[in-house]
Amino acid sequence: MEKQQGSAFFSAIVAAPFGAIGIRAEAGLLRELVYLPPHFDEKDAADALSALAAEQIARYFADPDFPFDLPLAPLGSAFQHRVWDAIATIPRGQVRTYGQVARHIATAARAVGQACGANWFPLVVPCHRVTAAGGLGGFSKHDDANGFHLGVKRWLLAHEGAAGY
Repeated sequence: MEKQQGSAFFSAIVAAPFGAIGIRAEAGLLRELVYLPPHFDEKDAADALSALAAEQIARYFADPDFPFDLPLAPLGSAFQHRVWDAIATIPRGQVRTYGQVARHIATAARAVGQACGANWFPLVVPCHRVTAAGGLGGFSKHDDANGFHLGVKRWLLAHEGAAGY
């Protein structure tokens, strides 16, 4: 398959063990991280924040305990932030089900799943640590059992030491 060039949409694209990650920064804030399949070329950082994000992503790949410290754009609803804050407390190597997170913040499991799918900052907000009661569940608005995104979720959980996925 031919490589795709990173569009002007991303301020950097970094290699990942499962493909690549697109970084979008604007006005000194991280706007988005996107999981990209392996046919995307790397793209040098266009600004200091994108370079910092790329460095921190690389450090996470080397050490799953690496703590991200990036200025995030204020995206998402108040409810999504409640879900993302709860997800951020899940320790590395552990998972919680959508239902467990929902009970913790007094909402519905489906709403937790929707907030996970709307996460602008995967890795930083580790929505991969949220699974279905009977298995892996979806990921990044995808639930194709053998597809790219669920492969990313499996890789991240294995990287962090979560067994059985």
